[in-house]
Amino acid sequence: MSPTVRVGETSALVSNLVNQLVQRLAADDAPERLVVGLAGAPGSGKSTLAEQLKTELKAAGIFAGLVAMDGFHLSNALLDELGRSNRKGAPDTFDVEGYLTTLDRVRADGTPQVLVPVYRRDLHEPVAAGGLVSGTGVVVTEGNYLALETRGWGAARERIDLLIHIDVPEEMLVLRLINRREDFGMNPLTAGHWVRTVDLPNARLIATSVHRCDEVWREPEDEPESGVVNRADDDLE
Repeated sequence: MSPTVRVGETSALVSNLVNQLVQRLAADDAPERLVVGLAGAPGSGKSTLAEQLKTELKAAGIFAGLVAMDGFHLSNALLDELGRSNRKGAPDTFDVEGYLTTLDRVRADGTPQVLVPVYRRDLHEPVAAGGLVSGTGVVVTEGNYLALETRGWGAARERIDLLIHIDVPEEMLVLRLINRREDFGMNPLTAGHWVRTVDLPNARLIATSVHRCDEVWREPEDEPESGVVNRADDDLE
C-alpha cells in the first residue's frame, strides 16, 4: 500500500497532524506514548519541522519528548578509529542498537522518564543524556534512516506509530547542503565534493525506502496554497 501524499504549507500540515494525534490519544485503546517519526534526506528540513511540531504539540498539551537520530552519531574519535570519518552521516556511522533500545524504553508502559542523547552542532558531537522524554503523549523522532530496510535499520520502522517522509527535490537539497557544509567551515570546493560523494548517495538510499512510510509531505511547487491536498502517488522514489 502506497503512502498518503499530502501537499500543503508546513503550518497547515503540522496543524492537521496535531489535530489527528489529539483524537488518536483520546481513544480508549491509545498507548501512553505515540511515536511519530519524521524521515527524509539530509537537508530536507526534518529538524526544523520537528521543532514546529514540538511547539504545536506543547500548545495542545500532548508533547512527551524528542528523540533525534543524530543523538546516536558515533563520536568523532570512534569514527576516526573505524576509518569512517570521511563519510560521517552514512547508515553505519550511528549507534543503531542504542537508538532502537531508546525507542523501546520510550514505548514501554509505566516508564515515567527516559534520558536521551542529543547532537550538539556547535561541538559536532553527540552528548549523552542531553534530552528527556517524560509523561504521556507524543514522542517525536526524526532522522534520515527511520524507514530504511537494510544496514541494521529495518527494526526502527516497527517502533514508530506514524512515519512521515519529507520530500524535497534533489536540486533544492544540493543547494541547502552545500550552504550547510560551508557554514560548517568547508570551502566551496570541499563542500561540493562532500555533498556529491556523501550526502547525495545517502539521500538516494533514503529514497528507496519511502514506500515504508505512512505519509509523504510536500510543499506546493507553484501555486500558493494554505490548505492540504491529499492524493495517491505511485511515483514516490
